[in-house]
Amino acid sequence: MKKTLTILLGIGLCVGLWAQDAANPTINTAIRKHGLEKSKVMEIASWMTDVYGPRVTGSPMLDKATEWAQKTLKEWGMEQVHTEAWGPFGRGWEFTQFQMHATAPNYFPIIGYPKVWSPSTKGLVSGEVVYLKANDEADLAAFKGKIKGKFVFLDTIRNTSEWFEGPAKRYNAEDLLNMANSAAPPRRPDRDFNRLGGFTFNAKLMKFLHEEEPLAIIDRSFKGDLGTVFVTGARAEEGRAQDAKAKVLPQATISVEHYNRILRLMQKGIPVTLSMELKVNYTNPDGMEHNIIAEIPGTDLKDEVVIFGAHFDSWQSGTGATDNAAGSAVMMEAARILLETIKETGIKPRRTLRLALWTGEEQGLLGSRGYVKDHYSTVGPDGTVQGPKEPDNSRVSGYYNMDNGTGKIRGVYLQGNPGVMPIFRAWLDPFKDLGAATLTLQNTGGTDHQSFDAAGIPGFQFIQDPMAYSTRTHHSNMDNFDHLVEDDLKQAATIIASFVFHTAQRDEKLPRKPVEPARRTAGGN
Repeated sequence: MKKTLTILLGIGLCVGLWAQDAANPTINTAIRKHGLEKSKVMEIASWMTDVYGPRVTGSPMLDKATEWAQKTLKEWGMEQVHTEAWGPFGRGWEFTQFQMHATAPNYFPIIGYPKVWSPSTKGLVSGEVVYLKANDEADLAAFKGKIKGKFVFLDTIRNTSEWFEGPAKRYNAEDLLNMANSAAPPRRPDRDFNRLGGFTFNAKLMKFLHEEEPLAIIDRSFKGDLGTVFVTGARAEEGRAQDAKAKVLPQATISVEHYNRILRLMQKGIPVTLSMELKVNYTNPDGMEHNIIAEIPGTDLKDEVVIFGAHFDSWQSGTGATDNAAGSAVMMEAARILLETIKETGIKPRRTLRLALWTGEEQGLLGSRGYVKDHYSTVGPDGTVQGPKEPDNSRVSGYYNMDNGTGKIRGVYLQGNPGVMPIFRAWLDPFKDLGAATLTLQNTGGTDHQSFDAAGIPGFQFIQDPMAYSTRTHHSNMDNFDHLVEDDLKQAATIIASFVFHTAQRDEKLPRKPVEPARRTAGGN
């Protein structure tokens, strides 16, 4: 009898929890209408990319995009629209002209892009290519006095293979089942920043190059072909390239096909000469950067918040579409959907809904880390999270993030938090018809939810179809509006709006994991 009674009490408890977290059909009907039938997500994304892209942290274009986003959010009816400073970050950067050509033994234009924080060249410069093949200091000595005024190639030839299938893919049933069946992830080991022996030679290489003063350093990325170039930031002689006093040489990444061709010519004993012109401006004189914050006020639990966000900054070669105008446009669209749903249904959120668009994510989650540090956590001088700031930390029910490209949402990474599983199951089930049904205890890294998770706040990233994110658009010159998938972004904005609203309506905040002591906040991409 006692065993039977225990089972019945357990069943009753589960039913009670399920009943509390059952999705509100009235809210979801309105959210679907405004998210799927009256969507503005592609218009938002077009402004963010075609008009205000790229959005390099610290750049004038990011400042213009920030002004546009604030103006748009205010026009929609968002409240407390403002920016919050973080930093210091360092100098911003923009390039106003770039050209690169092979001029001998015969002419051809080169597909390439300058790296962020590269300085200008002294007009149009021309010089021979030198392949600097070096694995240790002894190898470097052989090049002393031989690379000044020349273009230095650092990488080997990279063999390519033809694509017999398209680079884009969606998760299939087996992929999603494997995710759902995955065990909770182990605690990640602390990073030992004192053991950086693997970077010792690279540091000596950069110092040598800056002492020898070549015209430019040229490389090709470790992936990409068919004219796709993956390119990010330049390296300084020492320290960060964005530091105002950093010594940085002109640097560019070119397509693998052109890089390989030049090296093959040189292997045949045929000298190659290049010309290059780069004009840049260093910007952001105060060194500070800003996140964008906006709110929909709550009612009886208005002092508690549900935060949803994405990073707003991008790299320079494309317009920052899949990384991460997709996420930022979806989160802005989710805010718009919520405003329209509240107007239509008259049902207001109990907790305050806070939209956040982060900057500095590409340089190490800097904007979200700064925000969490200022509001929700104590951080030691070595960068470790020491613990939550009370009561501010406990006022956040949860944080939702989107930063894995244009693919539709297939479920949620629970980030090792089993307590949210029955809650999220109740909220996700109404969207099975849209292809979203998977919950996994696994975590995913490299983006802003980690800043919140490290401070003990429930932070979540959504499972998204990979599409051609890693193979074609992420940090590449192909990261443009044309590679956004409209139906996927509509679906994502709809589901996220529902999750945010239902999180606001719960009697209790989302369940939390124990805070792991002395953890370093996560690094960036």
